[in-house]
Amino acid sequence: MSVDAAFVNIDGPWEHRYVSANGARFHVAEMGEGPLVLMLHGFPQFWYAWRHQMVALAEAGYHVAAMDLRGYGGSDKPPRGYDTYMSTLDAASVIRALGEKDAVVMGQGLGGWIAWCMPTFRPDVTRAVASLSMPHPRIMRHSTWSNPKQRRASAWIAGLQKPFAPEREMARSHDYVGELLRSWASPFGTFPAAEDVSRYGDAMMIPFVAHSAAEHYRWLGRSSVRPDGPLFMRRIRRAIRVPVLQLQGSDDGCVIAAVNHGSGAFVPGDYRQVKVPGAGHFLTEEAPDQVNAALLQWLGSLA
Repeated sequence: MSVDAAFVNIDGPWEHRYVSANGARFHVAEMGEGPLVLMLHGFPQFWYAWRHQMVALAEAGYHVAAMDLRGYGGSDKPPRGYDTYMSTLDAASVIRALGEKDAVVMGQGLGGWIAWCMPTFRPDVTRAVASLSMPHPRIMRHSTWSNPKQRRASAWIAGLQKPFAPEREMARSHDYVGELLRSWASPFGTFPAAEDVSRYGDAMMIPFVAHSAAEHYRWLGRSSVRPDGPLFMRRIRRAIRVPVLQLQGSDDGCVIAAVNHGSGAFVPGDYRQVKVPGAGHFLTEEAPDQVNAALLQWLGSLA
Protein backbone atom coordinates (compact mmCIF):
# COMPACT_ATOMS: atom_id res chain seq x y z
CA MET A 1 0.00 0.00 0.00
CA SER A 2 1.20 3.52 -0.82
CA VAL A 3 -0.16 6.83 0.46
CA ASP A 4 0.41 10.15 -1.31
CA ALA A 5 2.18 12.91 0.65
CA ALA A 6 -0.91 15.10 0.20
CA PHE A 7 -2.50 12.83 2.82
CA VAL A 8 -1.10 15.11 5.53
CA ASN A 9 -2.99 18.19 4.25
CA ILE A 10 -5.80 17.52 6.70
CA ASP A 11 -8.62 20.07 6.73
CA GLY A 12 -9.06 22.24 9.79
CA PRO A 13 -8.83 25.83 11.04
CA TRP A 14 -5.16 25.90 10.02
CA GLU A 15 -3.59 26.61 6.63
CA HIS A 16 -1.04 24.40 4.89
CA ARG A 17 2.15 25.89 3.51
CA TYR A 18 5.25 24.55 1.83
CA VAL A 19 8.34 26.59 2.62
CA SER A 20 11.85 26.35 1.21
CA ALA A 21 14.42 26.20 3.99
CA ASN A 22 17.94 24.78 4.36
CA GLY A 23 17.96 23.42 0.82
CA ALA A 24 14.73 21.45 1.21
CA ARG A 25 10.96 21.96 1.17
CA PHE A 26 9.03 21.62 4.40
CA HIS A 27 5.32 21.19 4.99
CA VAL A 28 3.94 23.44 7.73
CA ALA A 29 0.44 23.71 9.21
CA GLU A 30 -0.02 27.27 10.39
CA MET A 31 -2.56 29.47 12.16
CA GLY A 32 -2.90 32.53 14.34
CA GLU A 33 -1.05 35.82 14.68
CA GLY A 34 1.46 36.97 17.26
CA PRO A 35 4.80 35.64 18.55
CA LEU A 36 5.85 32.50 16.68
CA VAL A 37 5.67 29.07 18.30
CA LEU A 38 7.29 26.32 16.23
CA MET A 39 6.09 22.79 16.99
CA LEU A 40 8.13 19.64 16.27
CA HIS A 41 6.47 16.23 16.34
CA GLY A 42 7.92 12.89 17.36
CA PHE A 43 8.03 9.33 16.03
CA PRO A 44 5.89 7.74 14.62
CA GLN A 45 3.75 10.80 13.94
CA PHE A 46 3.63 14.02 11.91
CA TRP A 47 2.48 17.63 12.44
CA TYR A 48 -1.10 16.55 13.22
CA ALA A 49 -0.07 15.46 16.72
CA TRP A 50 -0.09 19.15 17.70
CA ARG A 51 -3.59 20.00 16.42
CA HIS A 52 -5.13 20.59 19.88
CA GLN A 53 -2.30 22.88 20.93
CA MET A 54 -2.40 24.80 17.65
CA VAL A 55 -6.01 25.82 18.21
CA ALA A 56 -5.54 26.73 21.88
CA LEU A 57 -2.38 28.78 21.33
CA ALA A 58 -3.70 30.54 18.24
CA GLU A 59 -6.82 31.57 20.15
CA ALA A 60 -4.56 32.93 22.90
CA GLY A 61 -2.71 35.22 20.49
CA TYR A 62 0.18 33.20 19.13
CA HIS A 63 1.33 32.45 15.61
CA VAL A 64 1.69 28.67 15.63
CA ALA A 65 3.42 26.54 13.03
CA ALA A 66 3.58 22.75 13.26
CA MET A 67 6.10 21.39 10.75
CA ASP A 68 6.71 17.95 9.38
CA LEU A 69 10.32 17.09 10.19
CA ARG A 70 12.71 16.24 7.39
CA GLY A 71 11.68 12.87 5.99
CA TYR A 72 8.15 12.91 7.43
CA GLY A 73 4.71 13.74 6.07
CA GLY A 74 4.70 16.36 3.34
CA SER A 75 8.30 17.53 3.86
CA ASP A 76 11.14 16.50 1.56
CA LYS A 77 12.75 13.12 2.07
CA PRO A 78 16.35 13.49 0.89
CA PRO A 79 18.77 10.57 1.17
CA ARG A 80 20.82 12.22 3.92
CA GLY A 81 20.72 14.93 6.56
CA TYR A 82 19.09 13.09 9.49
CA ASP A 83 21.57 14.04 12.20
CA THR A 84 20.51 16.38 15.00
CA TYR A 85 22.75 19.17 13.75
CA MET A 86 20.79 19.24 10.49
CA SER A 87 17.46 18.95 12.31
CA THR A 88 18.19 22.08 14.34
CA LEU A 89 19.27 23.92 11.19
CA ASP A 90 16.04 22.80 9.49
CA ALA A 91 13.99 24.26 12.36
CA ALA A 92 15.98 27.50 12.40
CA SER A 93 15.63 27.88 8.64
CA VAL A 94 11.87 27.28 8.77
CA ILE A 95 11.55 30.00 11.43
CA ARG A 96 13.29 32.44 9.11
CA ALA A 97 11.32 31.22 6.08
CA LEU A 98 8.11 32.01 7.96
CA GLY A 99 9.29 35.60 8.21
CA GLU A 100 10.19 35.56 11.90
CA LYS A 101 13.51 36.32 13.56
CA ASP A 102 12.98 33.88 16.44
CA ALA A 103 10.47 31.51 18.02
CA VAL A 104 9.55 29.49 21.05
CA VAL A 105 10.40 25.92 20.01
CA MET A 106 8.24 23.08 21.31
CA GLY A 107 8.95 19.43 20.65
CA GLN A 108 7.57 16.03 21.62
CA GLY A 109 9.71 12.88 21.68
CA LEU A 110 12.21 13.23 18.83
CA GLY A 111 11.00 16.81 18.45
CA GLY A 112 11.79 17.37 22.12
CA TRP A 113 15.33 16.07 21.60
CA ILE A 114 15.76 18.61 18.77
CA ALA A 115 14.18 21.39 20.84
CA TRP A 116 16.64 20.82 23.71
CA CYS A 117 19.50 21.28 21.23
CA MET A 118 18.21 24.50 19.68
CA PRO A 119 19.65 26.90 22.31
CA THR A 120 23.11 25.39 21.81
CA PHE A 121 23.24 25.10 18.03
CA ARG A 122 20.76 27.82 16.94
CA PRO A 123 20.64 30.34 19.80
CA ASP A 124 19.95 33.26 17.48
CA VAL A 125 16.43 32.01 16.67
CA THR A 126 15.47 30.32 19.96
CA ARG A 127 13.49 32.38 22.50
CA ALA A 128 12.55 29.47 24.76
CA VAL A 129 12.12 25.70 24.68
CA ALA A 130 9.34 23.34 25.72
CA SER A 131 10.13 19.63 25.66
CA LEU A 132 7.41 17.02 26.03
CA SER A 133 8.27 13.40 26.86
CA MET A 134 12.00 13.95 26.44
CA PRO A 135 14.67 14.89 29.02
CA HIS A 136 17.88 16.66 28.11
CA PRO A 137 19.74 14.50 25.53
CA ARG A 138 22.65 13.86 27.89
CA ILE A 139 20.23 12.60 30.55
CA MET A 140 18.43 10.47 27.97
CA ARG A 141 21.64 8.95 26.60
CA HIS A 142 23.01 8.20 30.07
CA SER A 143 19.74 6.62 31.19
CA THR A 144 19.55 4.44 28.11
CA TRP A 145 22.92 2.92 29.02
CA SER A 146 22.64 2.85 32.81
CA ASN A 147 18.95 2.28 33.65
CA PRO A 148 17.83 -1.30 32.86
CA LYS A 149 14.17 -0.31 32.64
CA GLN A 150 14.92 2.52 30.22
CA ARG A 151 17.24 0.28 28.24
CA ARG A 152 14.36 -2.15 27.72
CA ALA A 153 12.02 0.73 26.84
CA SER A 154 14.54 1.94 24.24
CA ALA A 155 15.08 -1.46 22.62
CA TRP A 156 13.01 -0.39 19.60
CA ILE A 157 15.83 1.98 18.62
CA ALA A 158 18.16 -0.99 18.31
CA GLY A 159 15.54 -2.62 16.09
CA LEU A 160 15.59 0.39 13.77
CA GLN A 161 19.34 -0.05 13.21
CA LYS A 162 18.64 -3.08 11.02
CA PRO A 163 18.69 -2.17 7.33
CA PHE A 164 15.44 -2.45 5.36
CA ALA A 165 13.52 -4.68 7.80
CA PRO A 166 11.77 -1.92 9.83
CA GLU A 167 10.80 -0.05 6.65
CA ARG A 168 9.23 -3.15 5.16
CA GLU A 169 7.32 -3.82 8.35
CA MET A 170 5.95 -0.25 8.49
CA ALA A 171 4.99 -0.35 4.81
CA ARG A 172 3.26 -3.71 5.09
CA SER A 173 0.58 -2.86 7.68
CA HIS A 174 -0.35 -0.65 10.61
CA ASP A 175 0.86 -3.24 13.11
CA TYR A 176 4.30 -1.69 13.77
CA VAL A 177 2.97 1.83 14.35
CA GLY A 178 -0.05 0.55 16.29
CA GLU A 179 2.13 -1.44 18.67
CA LEU A 180 4.32 1.58 19.41
CA LEU A 181 1.33 3.86 19.96
CA ARG A 182 -0.30 1.39 22.34
CA SER A 183 2.83 0.43 24.29
CA TRP A 184 4.02 4.02 24.77
CA ALA A 185 0.63 5.49 25.70
CA SER A 186 -0.90 5.17 29.15
CA PRO A 187 -2.70 1.82 29.56
CA PHE A 188 -5.42 3.69 31.46
CA GLY A 189 -6.33 6.17 28.69
CA THR A 190 -8.28 6.08 25.44
CA PHE A 191 -5.39 6.86 23.09
CA PRO A 192 -4.78 5.47 20.57
CA ALA A 193 -8.20 4.89 19.06
CA ALA A 194 -8.47 2.84 15.88
CA GLU A 195 -8.60 6.11 13.94
CA ASP A 196 -5.25 7.20 15.42
CA VAL A 197 -3.55 3.94 14.47
CA SER A 198 -4.96 4.21 10.96
CA ARG A 199 -3.93 7.85 10.49
CA TYR A 200 -0.37 7.47 11.76
CA GLY A 201 0.02 4.06 10.16
CA ASP A 202 -1.00 5.51 6.80
CA ALA A 203 1.42 8.43 7.24
CA MET A 204 4.29 5.96 7.61
CA MET A 205 3.25 4.42 4.28
CA ILE A 206 3.91 7.64 2.38
CA PRO A 207 6.79 6.78 0.03
CA PHE A 208 10.21 6.99 1.73
CA VAL A 209 8.82 8.12 5.12
CA ALA A 210 9.50 4.84 6.93
CA HIS A 211 13.13 4.87 5.79
CA SER A 212 13.65 8.57 6.51
CA ALA A 213 12.02 8.33 9.96
CA ALA A 214 14.32 5.43 10.82
CA GLU A 215 17.36 7.39 9.63
CA HIS A 216 16.95 9.95 12.44
CA TYR A 217 17.36 7.13 14.95
CA ARG A 218 20.05 5.36 12.98
CA TRP A 219 22.19 8.46 13.34
CA LEU A 220 21.52 8.49 17.09
CA GLY A 221 22.49 4.83 17.33
CA ARG A 222 25.50 4.77 15.04
CA SER A 223 26.98 8.07 16.19
CA SER A 224 27.23 6.72 19.73
CA VAL A 225 30.07 4.44 18.61
CA ARG A 226 31.69 6.97 16.26
CA PRO A 227 33.66 10.14 17.05
CA ASP A 228 30.73 12.42 16.13
CA GLY A 229 28.54 11.00 18.89
CA PRO A 230 30.81 11.85 21.86
CA LEU A 231 31.56 15.21 20.23
CA PHE A 232 27.83 15.94 20.01
CA MET A 233 27.38 15.01 23.67
CA ARG A 234 30.23 17.29 24.69
CA ARG A 235 28.81 20.20 22.72
CA ILE A 236 25.35 19.99 24.29
CA ARG A 237 26.89 20.04 27.76
CA ARG A 238 26.77 23.83 27.60
CA ALA A 239 24.40 25.73 29.86
CA ILE A 240 21.05 26.61 28.29
CA ARG A 241 20.42 30.35 28.62
CA VAL A 242 16.74 30.47 27.61
CA PRO A 243 13.65 29.48 29.61
CA VAL A 244 12.81 25.77 29.48
CA LEU A 245 9.58 23.92 30.23
CA GLN A 246 9.62 20.14 30.52
CA LEU A 247 6.45 18.04 30.56
CA GLN A 248 6.43 14.33 31.36
CA GLY A 249 3.62 11.80 31.60
CA SER A 250 3.57 9.47 34.59
CA ASP A 251 2.79 6.42 32.43
CA ASP A 252 5.20 6.97 29.52
CA GLY A 253 6.20 3.63 28.06
CA CYS A 254 8.96 5.05 25.85
CA VAL A 255 10.74 7.49 28.16
CA ILE A 256 10.09 6.32 31.68
CA ALA A 257 9.23 9.03 34.18
CA ALA A 258 12.18 8.21 36.46
CA VAL A 259 14.80 9.30 33.90
CA ASN A 260 13.48 12.87 33.73
CA HIS A 261 15.27 13.98 36.87
CA GLY A 262 18.41 15.98 36.31
CA SER A 263 17.64 17.97 33.17
CA GLY A 264 17.41 21.16 35.20
CA ALA A 265 21.15 20.98 35.86
CA PHE A 266 21.68 22.21 32.30
CA VAL A 267 19.38 25.23 32.76
CA PRO A 268 20.81 27.67 35.33
CA GLY A 269 17.97 30.12 34.72
CA ASP A 270 14.21 29.64 34.25
CA TYR A 271 13.49 25.89 34.32
CA ARG A 272 10.11 24.37 35.07
CA GLN A 273 9.00 20.76 35.11
CA VAL A 274 5.39 19.65 34.99
CA LYS A 275 4.30 16.07 35.58
CA VAL A 276 1.11 14.94 33.86
CA PRO A 277 -0.48 12.12 35.86
CA GLY A 278 -2.28 9.36 34.01
CA ALA A 279 -0.72 10.20 30.64
CA GLY A 280 1.85 8.39 28.55
CA HIS A 281 4.29 9.41 25.83
CA PHE A 282 1.85 11.19 23.52
CA LEU A 283 0.98 14.06 25.82
CA THR A 284 -0.42 16.38 23.16
CA GLU A 285 -3.14 13.84 22.38
CA GLU A 286 -3.50 11.91 25.62
CA ALA A 287 -3.83 14.98 27.87
CA PRO A 288 -4.53 17.96 25.58
CA ASP A 289 -6.30 20.07 28.20
CA GLN A 290 -3.55 19.71 30.80
CA VAL A 291 -0.86 20.31 28.17
CA ASN A 292 -2.63 23.37 26.77
CA ALA A 293 -3.03 24.87 30.25
CA ALA A 294 0.65 24.26 31.14
CA LEU A 295 1.91 25.68 27.84
CA LEU A 296 -0.29 28.79 27.99
CA GLN A 297 0.67 29.52 31.60
CA TRP A 298 4.36 29.16 30.74
CA LEU A 299 4.14 31.17 27.53
CA GLY A 300 2.38 33.96 29.42
CA SER A 301 5.29 34.14 31.86
CA LEU A 302 7.95 34.66 29.20
CA ALA A 303 9.37 38.14 28.91
